[in-house]
Amino acid sequence: MRPDAEPPLAGMMVLDFSRFLPGQLCTSILADFGARIIRIENPRDIAKVSAALGWDRLDPDERQRIRAVDSLSRHKQSIVLDIGHPDAAEILHPLIRRASVLVEDYRPGTLEKLGWGPDSVTRLNDHINYCSLSFAGQDGPYRDKPGHDQIALALTGLLARVGDDPDKPSLPNIPLADIACGLQGVIGILLAHMATLHGGRGQQVDVSITESLMPFLAWLLSRQATGARVAGRDTPRIDVGIWRASDGAFLCLTNMEPRFWERFCRAIERPDFIHRQYDAEGYAEMRAAIEKIIGTRPGADWLRKFQEHDVQAAPVNDFQDALSDPHLRARGMIADRKVANRLIPVIAPGVRLSRTPARLDHPGEPPGTSTQAILDELGLAQERVRALRENGCIGSIQR
Repeated sequence: MRPDAEPPLAGMMVLDFSRFLPGQLCTSILADFGARIIRIENPRDIAKVSAALGWDRLDPDERQRIRAVDSLSRHKQSIVLDIGHPDAAEILHPLIRRASVLVEDYRPGTLEKLGWGPDSVTRLNDHINYCSLSFAGQDGPYRDKPGHDQIALALTGLLARVGDDPDKPSLPNIPLADIACGLQGVIGILLAHMATLHGGRGQQVDVSITESLMPFLAWLLSRQATGARVAGRDTPRIDVGIWRASDGAFLCLTNMEPRFWERFCRAIERPDFIHRQYDAEGYAEMRAAIEKIIGTRPGADWLRKFQEHDVQAAPVNDFQDALSDPHLRARGMIADRKVANRLIPVIAPGVRLSRTPARLDHPGEPPGTSTQAILDELGLAQERVRALRENGCIGSIQR
């Protein structure tokens, strides 16, 4: 980054009440581009997560390392605060008055009961944008329905398209809906922030895991203008697939466009398949032939040949392969940083700005690390801070 170029979100202060992936991804992107993120971490939530993931059985150094290597925690300050404590307002009120954004992911109505809902918060600061991330939104029939990523995929019809078993859909092993929700949260916050900069008041940004999947539905419907039934997972294709090479390596090929299909057919020396791309009745025969051909050579050989023919192909990398991928490394999407006395891979955000790029230099801190610094910033006397610690309102550093 040029020394004279401030990060694009410099001056934005975000109070982060979130606990799960959508909120943590959302605020991590804001942090990477210069927003000040203050995590409000409830000691009860810390204990629940630690028990669920087995972190409570680790030594303090290992717990610290886990937070330090978490790409979603970098650049964030942390204060341990019981938001349901009667004295929490003494800390939260001045923070809310200074903040540009509040992000939360509690079930609808939960923070209202504690006195931290959007109406209460905007009475303290009418320019704050209040982002609520939930399973199904702040109203509607599913408002109070519990659920995670896979339930959202199921409700929106997307899960029905996952896998190639005609008798049963498959669960993806990646949190597609959660990540989509986090990204939509960033979009919503930036839109609301721009409205505020244009002289408007703050507003609630209502983003749900379920509704974040709507762009996928829009894409499907855009391809079915006549209203015909959207093709299911059992609809065969010959120009898209995963193939096993002679050394056991898997190759993914996506040659839907006729020109790429033609190049693929010539690369495997089956030009007779070129005009059979849409011959569904012949797919079984062609698939068997292609499987046999791909199985005659190692994966690396095929990748070189496909590159020579400008065919869409890639190895099916595992996680470690991806971390060492030369293109991702060259683009700075993955970089090594020394964190907690270890060299670890750090994942960059997927947006590259030429003049004000993302920052990757400040590792995540253990819960409560910035509690004292933030209380000093608010001007609380040390006697009062000791009293708040003694009565359980604020917690100590969770190492």
